[in-house]
Amino acid sequence: MSRIFQLSEAAFLGLHSMILIARSPELINVNKIADATGASKNHLAKVLQRLVKSNFLKSSRGPSGGFMLKKPPKEISILDIYEAIEGTIDTTGCPFDHSKCPFENCILGNMILNFSDDFRKYFKKRTLKDYL
Repeated sequence: MSRIFQLSEAAFLGLHSMILIARSPELINVNKIADATGASKNHLAKVLQRLVKSNFLKSSRGPSGGFMLKKPPKEISILDIYEAIEGTIDTTGCPFDHSKCPFENCILGNMILNFSDDFRKYFKKRTLKDYL
């Protein structure tokens, strides 16, 4: 089945993990997050390390280690998390990344660019606090 929009597994894991971590009253480890999301521990660990490098999470090693937020939930937008995983959302140019178009007007009009802009605005308005 075809879908107009689809999140990558990394983005899915990043968003869901951050909400689980924000909801947890204590450190939460990769095993618990992997169980809750049905994810591969190895892939999840890579995503979480990217979020640590982006200064959203603190990590602690050891048997009682895990992850916790580095900032208050109200200061972390869903867009911040998404872009830490996927990169900045481009809302300009050809949706197919072509430098030359055989047509005078894009056959998709501005639909994809408008969708990208709406997606960005929607995610920017929402923070982790909205999901607690």
